[in-house]
Amino acid sequence: MQPDSPIEEIFRLKDTQKKALSKLGIKTAEDLLHHLPSRYGELVETKPIVEISKGDMATICGKITNIKKTRAFKKRFSLTEATIEDETGKIKVIWFHQPYIVNMLKESSWTCLTGKVTQGKSGTYLANPDFSPENKLSSDLENNKKSLFSNTEKTNETLLIPVYPESRGVSSKWLHHSILKILRSGIHKKLEDPIPKEVLRKYNLPSLLDALVFIHSPKNEKDTRVARKRFAFEEIFFIQMAHLKARANYDKNKSIAINTKQEDIEEFLSKFPFKPTNGQLKAIDQITKDLKKGKPMARLLEGDVGSGKTLVAATVSYAVVEAGFQVAYMAPTEILAQQLFKNFIDYFKHLGIWVQVGLITGSECRKFPSKANPEDSTHISRTQLLKWVQDGSISILVGTHSLIQKGVKFSAQGQSASGGKNLALVIIDEQHRFGTAQRAKLARDKSEVTPHLLSMTATPIPRTLALTIYSDLDLTILDEMPPGRKQIITEIVSPAERALTYEKIRKELKEGRQAYVICPRIDEPDPDKALSLNVKSVKEEALRLRKDIFPEVEIGILHGKLKSKEKEEVMQQFSCGQIDILVATSVVEVGVNVPNATIIIIEGADRFGLAQLHQLRGRVLRSNHQSYCFVFTDSKSKTTKERLKALKTARNGFELAEYDLSLRGPGELGGGKQWGISDIGMEAIKNIKMVEVAREESQRIIKEDPELKKYPLIKERISNQKTEIHFE
Repeated sequence: MQPDSPIEEIFRLKDTQKKALSKLGIKTAEDLLHHLPSRYGELVETKPIVEISKGDMATICGKITNIKKTRAFKKRFSLTEATIEDETGKIKVIWFHQPYIVNMLKESSWTCLTGKVTQGKSGTYLANPDFSPENKLSSDLENNKKSLFSNTEKTNETLLIPVYPESRGVSSKWLHHSILKILRSGIHKKLEDPIPKEVLRKYNLPSLLDALVFIHSPKNEKDTRVARKRFAFEEIFFIQMAHLKARANYDKNKSIAINTKQEDIEEFLSKFPFKPTNGQLKAIDQITKDLKKGKPMARLLEGDVGSGKTLVAATVSYAVVEAGFQVAYMAPTEILAQQLFKNFIDYFKHLGIWVQVGLITGSECRKFPSKANPEDSTHISRTQLLKWVQDGSISILVGTHSLIQKGVKFSAQGQSASGGKNLALVIIDEQHRFGTAQRAKLARDKSEVTPHLLSMTATPIPRTLALTIYSDLDLTILDEMPPGRKQIITEIVSPAERALTYEKIRKELKEGRQAYVICPRIDEPDPDKALSLNVKSVKEEALRLRKDIFPEVEIGILHGKLKSKEKEEVMQQFSCGQIDILVATSVVEVGVNVPNATIIIIEGADRFGLAQLHQLRGRVLRSNHQSYCFVFTDSKSKTTKERLKALKTARNGFELAEYDLSLRGPGELGGGKQWGISDIGMEAIKNIKMVEVAREESQRIIKEDPELKKYPLIKERISNQKTEIHFE
């Protein structure tokens, strides 16, 4: 038996088990060893047999004898029977429907069993107990000095039963017993530790061998803590290694050095009726300095909704176009692409016709300026737009994923910068909404030279998570809002307070303001699905509001199933004030900009994450009018109330994200799977020291050995790693 031995060669598996293991990603013995417990079962007091009583949950440690398979006389289901004895007595043990137990326990072996003491017709017995065979696998760390991962708390020497993520066909108990069998075979001793020895020594980390034993067969809680922290560190370390190695490779590419002029930027900004914030000026300065370097920029601009990221993007785009190059700006939805296109028209219309901006989506193509109206855009054919992009007439092309479709070619591809215009800057808005391949295709495939990349996001991300998942990007944070913006007044509304809240909203509407109402669903819930009955839908809520609450105002609906033209018409009507209340799904989370909309109601708020609630709330932070966010919830859960209270008290999205991480737990932050991080890896995200250490060690190794010649195991690991990498 070897670590790479197929699992079906080690165990006799039914088809359902094979399917379940495949779903869990377990194909080999090594995969099974790395299937880590999600938690541990209740600690149960160890008692001598003489002291146990009917109804007790107890752990009994002793010698197993008379183990055999049998069948129930009448019902004909399988039983496994045995006797366990210690110095004070013995008791019968019965496992129902678990014939494989007879292969897990050996006659006369020493075992600890945890189960319920049950009274049957033939006497007292221990029913369906979990067990942990005594073994010499566990060993203490040689160096127990205080370190990054040390803990001085006293531990309780009691039996711990690992509980594993399951899939239909394989239970946690089956996984536990199977892993113990592999550990007893010694396969884990053949595995090479991928973490360099100097890192293990420096931070007093257990070896892979010890960590596997500690986590699957712990003697106490200290074993589990040490092992989980080692595996958490390992995951974050290799994510960092993969990202930094990708960045090092990315930096080798040829790029265009763009000599932006400060006086041009200052002149461009002077045309606006407001002054940019210090944060915006700092971001522009950092980006333009990157553009002047001979290697491609890779920077993430992170800022709350309304912090002015689009102005930064427009200013940088102007600097690039002024230098004679082209810009591509990719947005995740047509609504956002159209909104950005309109913003760019406002930003550039004072410059005359020399800066031409194009829009390409799945449903339309437009060009600014129009010959008929130099301050507006016009519809053009796709063929004509692509022709003007390729000959360099279009300086800035805004679009959805249509930007990366076949046929979109920028001018002078493959030529040097002096040979004509080239795509020199790629801007990706809400970049986490695109797949890795999509981002890479736009950033890499358009030319022999690699364009500079500016990613932008309004998603509030905790610092530790940003340092991990975006370790291949330089980070710029906009933590300052434009002057004059008032804090949004946020209220958590119970069912009893709805009527009063509607009157507050009516007063605002009478003063000329507009409102959003956000619902979790589009259509009415299926009556056959009881769990969905309390979830409000856009169509149902719009009808109720028209009929019972606000019959005097215009109400429209917006959701993802509408055709693009219908969405555009609805948003146009809302922007122009023809619609007073827009009932929508979270499609308005990104890109909708209506300054006169100062009210947002969020129905079923407990069904949204805090980060998403914060972004939805940001839709009404677009003017200097006082804005309101009314969070409607019927939930009586204490946890829900605490989360929503945080939405009310947090000063900004970054603070809220940190709070969300600490309050909700590591596996619930918008879904760790979204970032390609396991639950145990997300534990590390709560430990800034661990993340920084992993980053420092990764940077040191990449700097000393860029090709990882001295670290073949690291090279192999990151080449096979499935964690999402920005540059592939």
